[in-house]
Amino acid sequence: MDITIITKLQEIVGTSFVFTDIDVLQKYGHDETEDYVYPPHVVVKPITPQEIAGIMKLANEYKIPVVPIGGQTGLSGGALAINGGIGLSMERFNRILAIDEMNLQVITEPAVITQVLKEKVAEQGLFYPVDPSSMGSCFIGGNIAENSGGARAVKYGVTKDYVLNLEVVLPNGEIIWTGANTLKNSTGYNLTQLMVGSEGTLAIITKIVLKLLPLNQHNILLLVPFFKAEQACEAVSAIFRAGITPSALEFMERDAIDWSLQHVDGISVEVKPEHKAHLLIEVDGNYQEILMQEAEKILEVVEQFDIDDVLFADSIDQKNALWKMRRGVAEAVKANSVYKEEDTVVPRYELPKLLKGIKEIGTKYGFKSVCYGHAGDGNLHVNIIKGNMSDDCWRNEIPKGIREIFELTVQLKGTLSGEHGIGLVQKSYMDIAFNSTQLNLLKGIKELFDPNNILNPGKILPDNI
Repeated sequence: MDITIITKLQEIVGTSFVFTDIDVLQKYGHDETEDYVYPPHVVVKPITPQEIAGIMKLANEYKIPVVPIGGQTGLSGGALAINGGIGLSMERFNRILAIDEMNLQVITEPAVITQVLKEKVAEQGLFYPVDPSSMGSCFIGGNIAENSGGARAVKYGVTKDYVLNLEVVLPNGEIIWTGANTLKNSTGYNLTQLMVGSEGTLAIITKIVLKLLPLNQHNILLLVPFFKAEQACEAVSAIFRAGITPSALEFMERDAIDWSLQHVDGISVEVKPEHKAHLLIEVDGNYQEILMQEAEKILEVVEQFDIDDVLFADSIDQKNALWKMRRGVAEAVKANSVYKEEDTVVPRYELPKLLKGIKEIGTKYGFKSVCYGHAGDGNLHVNIIKGNMSDDCWRNEIPKGIREIFELTVQLKGTLSGEHGIGLVQKSYMDIAFNSTQLNLLKGIKELFDPNNILNPGKILPDNI
């Protein structure tokens, strides 16, 4: 990068927070998306919205791409600097600014780790429900960029349901608030919700106002083994139709649990050879007797299917171990093989058809898949395993299989991503979910906010529109 640009960046944020050495660039050139590495030309670490505004004004003047970089836990390549340019690390925006116990709100900066925020508000008897599997390392800002969900989205909703207001820096360097710190707001277009899920392509988030809930006192956790994976999917809808809304309802097929048990230490769960899938089911609330009634009703439902003995987690340690097993699946898959992860979502009643179709597509194209996910809201993570597949097949045949998986998902009234976003790796499939009119509307929004296309370019939208 031109030394003039480097000097100007140093004037904005200070010499100590501008980096051009190769080791730093490589470190900030990846997230958790497969094995992709796209280093920026320079990494900058601002600490105020005004510094970001200065960076964006400079980037606009010289037409330099700027890529916001958060916790680097993304799974769709959203933080990859595919055009080089400026890697804008948000890591110094790491303060919880205020916890408003009277209004059940928290004001935070975007680089606060999700689990840290959850624990801090819990100390005040408050609850922030969003809990992606990477919550121990992902940033709140990244959760907003991807509209993250997690296990408890089935009862409590996803990130968008808790974002009240945002301070953002626009691509031209202007700083605005998008809404108001109120539970209702019918004042013009909803700019706040437009930012949620926009994957860092429309603005850079610098402050966040989140809604909180009172913290529930009790929960019950069950692990249900099924002898048929499709029946585990069928049971999901049956539980809701029986009048129960679990706080979490997770699906794991056999390999997902096996690999997680091998990868994560300190977990002991008996998985028999004939077990094909498990449901991890949680109910929560403030009255233990009501939760027991709900758990008994769940048992009545799942006993209509071909299941083995149900495990009731009877201690906090056992509950933590089961959640550790579930949250460890993604890392276990990554450690086991080269893989591609797709983030399909369908109406929950269609889950059995989706799972069956994925396996049939795998047979057609010669790949193995390991499926797990947030079955309670129809969100199935599909891990396509390379295994012994040739590099040629991996490059040329797997994309055809992925396209068929997405086509099936849309046929079932679902869509391409439930919580991971589109980013770089899914953008070529957007024509499956959207027609040309819809894609042009998305393109028009991007052009309105970012006419010079400098903010996280090359993400979400297909190259050919």
